[in-house]
Amino acid sequence: MTITENFPKSVLIVDDDKFTQEILRQAFSAWGVADIHLACNGLHAVRALDAMPQPPDVLICDIFMPDMDGIEFIAELAKRQYPGGLVLVSGVNLVILEVAQTIAKHRGLHVLAMFVKPIDLDLLRRMIR
Repeated sequence: MTITENFPKSVLIVDDDKFTQEILRQAFSAWGVADIHLACNGLHAVRALDAMPQPPDVLICDIFMPDMDGIEFIAELAKRQYPGGLVLVSGVNLVILEVAQTIAKHRGLHVLAMFVKPIDLDLLRRMIR
C-alpha cells in the first residue's frame, strides 16, 4: 500500500507491551509511514511529544501502563490540545475503552477508533485513513 493524502505521515505508539509496539511499528512501516515513534508509557510519550517538532498525525494509546496510564495521558493530551487522531487500545475489555473514549471526547480529543487487543490491523488501517 502506498501513502495517500489521507493517510497519516507520523504516528506515536504508546504501549508497554513490546510485542504490540513491534507489530504496530511494522504495520505502519509497511503502510509507508516513515515517522514512527514509540513510548512504553505516558511519561515517555510526554517526553517524545516534547521532542517532536510537531505532534504526530495519529497517536495510539494503551490504557493500562505503568507510571502514567492511558487515562492520565489523555488528560495530558487534552492540556496540550492535541490536534491529531487518537486510537485507544486495551488488553482488558471494551467497557474500559468506552470509558476512556468518553473521557477523551469530553476533553476535546478526536478519537478515531478503539480496539481490544489483539488489534485488527486491516480495520486499523481503514479507520485512520
